[in-house]
Amino acid sequence: MIRLFLTFCSLLPLKVNHFFGSFVGRLLYLFNSEAKSVSRQNLEICFPSLSKEDLNILLKKVLVETGKGLTESGLIWNQTFKDNSKLIRNITGEHYLNSPKKTILLVPHMGCWEITGRVLAVNRKVTFMFRPLRSFRQNDYLFARRNRGNLSMASADKSGVLKIQRALSNGHLIGMLPDQDPGEEGGLMAPFFGKKVNTMTLLARVAKKHDAQVLMFWAQRLDDGQGYDLSLEPIDLSLIGDNLEERVEQMNRHIEALIRKNPEQYMWSYRRFKSSHSYT
Repeated sequence: MIRLFLTFCSLLPLKVNHFFGSFVGRLLYLFNSEAKSVSRQNLEICFPSLSKEDLNILLKKVLVETGKGLTESGLIWNQTFKDNSKLIRNITGEHYLNSPKKTILLVPHMGCWEITGRVLAVNRKVTFMFRPLRSFRQNDYLFARRNRGNLSMASADKSGVLKIQRALSNGHLIGMLPDQDPGEEGGLMAPFFGKKVNTMTLLARVAKKHDAQVLMFWAQRLDDGQGYDLSLEPIDLSLIGDNLEERVEQMNRHIEALIRKNPEQYMWSYRRFKSSHSYT
């Protein structure tokens, strides 16, 4: 059923795809969906000063963007990397990729994160770390569409960590999405929107070990299916020194600042605060 839905979405031009996604998002808002429940709780945690009316306005915008994210994924995954690149309208900060230093891409779950590595992989070797899905069939489906050409996927385990470090040593770009709960191992509690949450330490540790530059990388979804704007912005975690906890906190501050600029395009349907908050 999911594959059929994604295949259908892949046949729609982006403008129509996003129109359909908006409709899906409105349905998520209209009905008592899990995405609505979790997103509302996350927004209440992160924006406690919002009135009930303003919270509902933001929640509706969030779910519309969530719907677009669902429908566009079918299009992105089933297109070639070159066709993905045709959807990009502007790229800001691309010159940072020409640095002689090793480069780590910090990719929050912001906008259309699925398109980021695919666009760069048209001309560069890129290795992205991913967390396998529980469903083997769904995982195989996604892996086959993500692991193509110059884009390699590394699982979030010991073998994957070795793979990304080899890639980095060979001068390839590596990407991580550090705003997910890393589980019992590989994380520490660090502030995020004023709440301490279990936060990945791997990016900060690898950046320190390889003296790598860190670029925050995101794809903003444009209105009316016009495409995406890519942005690369340097983040200097080395200024914090050798204290791992402080470098992880600094990373979270940068992610939080980005989210505050365009909160509706963040993935609020994820239980980000499960280490410090009970979801209903």
